[in-house]
Amino acid sequence: MNTRSFHDEIRRNKRTSILFVALVAVVLAGLGWSIGLYLGDPRVGVGIALLFAAIQVLVLLTMGDSIALLAAGAKEVSHADEPVLYNVVEEMSIAAGIPMPRVFVIETDSMNAFATGMSPQRAAVAVTRGLMRRLNRDELQGVIAHEMSHIRFYDIRLSIVVAVMVGAIVMLSDMFLRWAFWFGGRGSSRDRGQGQAIIMVVAIVFAILAPIFAMLLQFAVSRKREYLADAGAAELTRYPAGLASALRKLAYSNRPFKEAGKAFSHLYIVNPLKPATKLSSAFATHPPIEERIKRLEQMALIYSAPGEEGNGSGPAASQGRRKG
Repeated sequence: MNTRSFHDEIRRNKRTSILFVALVAVVLAGLGWSIGLYLGDPRVGVGIALLFAAIQVLVLLTMGDSIALLAAGAKEVSHADEPVLYNVVEEMSIAAGIPMPRVFVIETDSMNAFATGMSPQRAAVAVTRGLMRRLNRDELQGVIAHEMSHIRFYDIRLSIVVAVMVGAIVMLSDMFLRWAFWFGGRGSSRDRGQGQAIIMVVAIVFAILAPIFAMLLQFAVSRKREYLADAGAAELTRYPAGLASALRKLAYSNRPFKEAGKAFSHLYIVNPLKPATKLSSAFATHPPIEERIKRLEQMALIYSAPGEEGNGSGPAASQGRRKG
């Protein structure tokens, strides 16, 4: 069987994520270029599109990180409140080499978790009560390591940048199509010229297709970051089987958490709005859970092999089994 280490997985997913983000930026610039071409200056269109997105990114990055926590009804806890959870988060933050994030608990029987924060210095981890009740310590450690990987890889910031660019594409497309419907058709084709009419058709087609393509890329980025966080969890715990076991329970013993909200569903370790599925979809925010388990099991073979690093008993894993 072909085994892939967490280092291989991390490198591969980072490269793919960068490619997808670059493609979203190209779509945004291309939309601005096509609209600007119709209006008379492609450079102006590209500048407007990029400036429009940049302003939104700056606004979101300077806002607080508590919106998702408030939406989920998360309550901050201390070591005295939840000693096991707090210890696991502390262990994984040390293993990851990042500051200790704030710890939150969501009072729901649904099993899920998510991380938020624009940087490791402003991060928080939230875990549902249902997850804490049903997972053993190794499984909980795997989930927390997954969320800690999102933090140390700056996934929340990346998600915001991609979401803003996609949102800018959707809004610019909608504005242009509305303008074209009301004003673009006025005057005869003779007045505008055949070339201008062709440019108008091309711009409209691009404005229709660009949002669809951009959203597909956004979902692809989200799925790749989940794979990356899984590999990061294997790196931190040296025990991929823990997270794999947790994902199995999430797949077969979970219930939807509707309060999470569609806007924040991509933050969670599994989609909180519907049960985990084995099937892949281009419009899914999370990869198939069976594929995630399969990749973790392949990485686990590295630790079970004699003489290989980790062997399922690295510093983080052994520390996790002792503390509690």
